[in-house]
Amino acid sequence: MALIPATILTGFLGAGKTTLLKRVLSEAHGQKIAIIENEFGEENIDSDILVSDTNEQIIQMSNGCICCTIREDLRTTLRDLAEKKRKGELDFERVVIETTGLADPGPVAQTFFMDDEIAEQYLLDSVLTLVDAKHATNQLNDRQEARRQVGFADQIFISKSDLVAKDEVDALIHRLKHMNPRAPMRTANFGDVKISEVFDLRGFNLNAKLDIDPDFLKADDHDHHHHDHEHGEHCDHPSHAHDSHGHHHHHDDDVKSFVFRSEKPFDPAKLEDFLGAIVNVYGPRMLRYKGVLSMKGTERKVIFQGVHQLMGSDLGPKWEPGEQRMSKMVFIGLDLPKDIFLQGLEQCLAADA
Repeated sequence: MALIPATILTGFLGAGKTTLLKRVLSEAHGQKIAIIENEFGEENIDSDILVSDTNEQIIQMSNGCICCTIREDLRTTLRDLAEKKRKGELDFERVVIETTGLADPGPVAQTFFMDDEIAEQYLLDSVLTLVDAKHATNQLNDRQEARRQVGFADQIFISKSDLVAKDEVDALIHRLKHMNPRAPMRTANFGDVKISEVFDLRGFNLNAKLDIDPDFLKADDHDHHHHDHEHGEHCDHPSHAHDSHGHHHHHDDDVKSFVFRSEKPFDPAKLEDFLGAIVNVYGPRMLRYKGVLSMKGTERKVIFQGVHQLMGSDLGPKWEPGEQRMSKMVFIGLDLPKDIFLQGLEQCLAADA
């Protein structure tokens, strides 16, 4: 049986996850989707799009989609769904997991790799994060969950951008790009997005060949400590502290990204040892990391990515004749020691290159 693609939908309270889901469910795309809702979500899928409101864990919807609530553990729910599909009791083609607004998507994503039974039945396609343009500044300043949700994203949808000025949206996009340069960003007012921007993004295939967006590393080359964000004079938000002179301390996100680039190939053994060591020490703070690597001894690109302590790599296509062989890696995490990472990676380059 083919693997069932799974999508994690996350975003802070009120960002519009349910609105986006309802849009996806009601669109005439012909796909049968299983929705797994976390019981603590701020709003369940409205009963007007359900066949009937029952006390059962799984509810069949009018368009062939199904909806279930996590009453126990995500693993149990995923196993039950796969078993019912296998027995022909339920008919669906993919799964969407809507997390609570306060959830860290990391443990949800790890379920797909840590549990062998789940890994044999499901393929985690991507993490989608909704960011509420009207409330994002305060949420990102004060809630680590909101920052983690951005750091984990494979695709970011900015909702409620129609409620704020264009320069505020631009400033938000600028900030989000420094937190996560690898996730494309699109506005999604009232859940208005194309299905092609939601499904089959292949953003999370740890051990498969990965199509790397050629623009995902085109972050600003200037140092990230130059991207402080100004706050208005009358701001009294707790996250915007003032010093004794009345000046603002610029807030500094703990979720940050940085990029490593080199035209020299890596020594495979050195790189494996170094990555193993940093993942062992910093793994819980490493949200996502990804790259295209030039390795000594192979004519093919090496595609690598990871989440927390889970890391995978695979051989990609051959380097084209005349193509510049350059390793590019992006790391997104919580207060990661950028200098240690960059200096360590430099020491992993092949000596005689």
